[in-house]
Amino acid sequence: MAKGNINVSVENIFPLIKKFLYSDHEIFLRELISNGTDATLKLKHLTSIGESKAEYGNPIIEVKIDKEGKKLHIIDQGIGMTAEEVEKYINQIAFSGAEEFLDNYKDAAKDSGIIGHFGLGFYSAFMVAEKVELITKSHKEGSVAAHWTCDGSPEFTLTESDKQDRGTEIILHIAEDSTEFLEEARISTLLYKYNKFMPIPIKFGTKEIEVALPEDAPEGAKPEKAIVDNIINNPNPAWTKQPADLDDAAYTEFYRELYPSQFEDPLFHIHLNVDYPFNLTGILYFPKMTNDLNVQKDKIQLYQNQVFVTDNVEGIVPEFLTMLRGVIDSPDIPLNVSRSYLQADGAVKKISSYITRKVADKLKSLFNSNREDFEAKWDDIKIVIEYGMLSEDKFFEKADAFALYPTVDGKFYTYEELFNKTKENQTDKDGKLVLLYASNKDEQHSYIEAAKAKGYEVLMLDSPIVSHLIQKLESSKENISFARVDGDHIDNLIKKEDTTISKLSEDEKKTLEELLKKTIPSEKFMVQLEAMDSDATPFMITQPEFMRRMKEMQQTGGGGMQMFGSMPEMHNLIVNVNSELVNEILNTKTKKKQERLITQSLDLARLSQGLLKGEELTNFIKRSYEMIK
Repeated sequence: MAKGNINVSVENIFPLIKKFLYSDHEIFLRELISNGTDATLKLKHLTSIGESKAEYGNPIIEVKIDKEGKKLHIIDQGIGMTAEEVEKYINQIAFSGAEEFLDNYKDAAKDSGIIGHFGLGFYSAFMVAEKVELITKSHKEGSVAAHWTCDGSPEFTLTESDKQDRGTEIILHIAEDSTEFLEEARISTLLYKYNKFMPIPIKFGTKEIEVALPEDAPEGAKPEKAIVDNIINNPNPAWTKQPADLDDAAYTEFYRELYPSQFEDPLFHIHLNVDYPFNLTGILYFPKMTNDLNVQKDKIQLYQNQVFVTDNVEGIVPEFLTMLRGVIDSPDIPLNVSRSYLQADGAVKKISSYITRKVADKLKSLFNSNREDFEAKWDDIKIVIEYGMLSEDKFFEKADAFALYPTVDGKFYTYEELFNKTKENQTDKDGKLVLLYASNKDEQHSYIEAAKAKGYEVLMLDSPIVSHLIQKLESSKENISFARVDGDHIDNLIKKEDTTISKLSEDEKKTLEELLKKTIPSEKFMVQLEAMDSDATPFMITQPEFMRRMKEMQQTGGGGMQMFGSMPEMHNLIVNVNSELVNEILNTKTKKKQERLITQSLDLARLSQGLLKGEELTNFIKRSYEMIK
């Protein structure tokens, strides 16, 4: 029997490990199972190249709870260690690493989410155990098994063991403040969380299954029951396979495995697979989206060599794609550092831009291969694409190939198609192409109809970030502008050379202005006299594009636009001086009747815009009945 002191000068290193190594104590199980997996995969490699004479077989990792003995066992059938290797790897390397780590990271460690740093994974056991035993037998021929014990002080014992089979068993004597880790439900939850897709089968207890009846079984025979190992993981998840080996059903089945509570199937998937200049595999899914920008993010799971790490992938996945679901697995993401370091890391930036490019390429190919299907799914995916166009310039450039602009009539155009369709009819007298859009078909119905009567296309753009998006499009495309159909009278939205001549003299216009000024509240409406066709709407309310757009951008996070938040809601009131109603107002003899006609006309215009409410609506209805009488 050998006794010794771990070569370490910090006397209280174990309390420090407990306090600083990981912010989350539950990580110990992931670390120990990861070590067991590494040991098994190393053996697989050595046997495959003939450097080990051991029989690899079908190794598993087993997790066992001994509730009465207050012990947790983690057993692998991997490479194992000799007593010399235990001395070297457990007592020397890991501990000198531990001390160096604690010196360097004492202050920052809380934030750092350290993973296996300096080979420290094994020592995470002391966060939950008052004593740790390690019984191990090397794969090397003629090896003697070793038994290492340490009670959380720098002292250890190392003796021979009678363990016969190859591999390592770690026994944790669970501390009083960590007895939750002796509960089956707690361990089961952790195994499913961190180890669901690890590459070596993990056994946790047994389960009863029904054995399928043979074909020649007599009628009425009941299937027999059998006790089998409860293997909690899927060692060969879809993302580790080649896309050619998977069909749509396999991708959907894997989605169900990732998100058992999701009822709807994903719309489509993107299989990521790159080995240069970094390693990355994964599958991203587009779920059905709504127009809500606050959709649940953090649904993409990040793995390192099939070990779950986090579902906070910000900085690795471009922000606009954090609304997607799926898995990313990369051994090249430096997971042992703080998130701020991660976001500044060059390799991570490359990964982020690769994912952006891959998603854009996939969207383009989906659009090209089945445009009809892509159009049918547009409403469910547009928020991601529009957000991507806004936030990632590279994506914006590629999006011209698949971003769609739907019309109120349900047609879909790419930008190039839209430009070619509208450039002749919708170019104003200054040579600028004006693209008209609506955000609500019902509310803006009369304005849409007025635009369609002129043969104009009206787009249907209703996402919450549309103001930001059209601002970006206007600044990146040449000589175009977007105008919402209710922003002004249609002849003002797309100004052509031919202007309608006013039927009123200058004096009559002045008289009309005076009458309107007395009756119409100037703090709510800017009155605009326009000469239009006599059959055009006499009174029309519009909201100036610029002001409305700035307000919308401020509401959806447009920085520096606070000044628009405090401004009162202003509308334009366009009065058609060539309408019969205006003629009647001017020719009415009594002031009272003139005011009544103006108020009624204004209220009708407000009613058409949903602006008439409360007491004013009640008065309007009363007044309307009186006028009918």
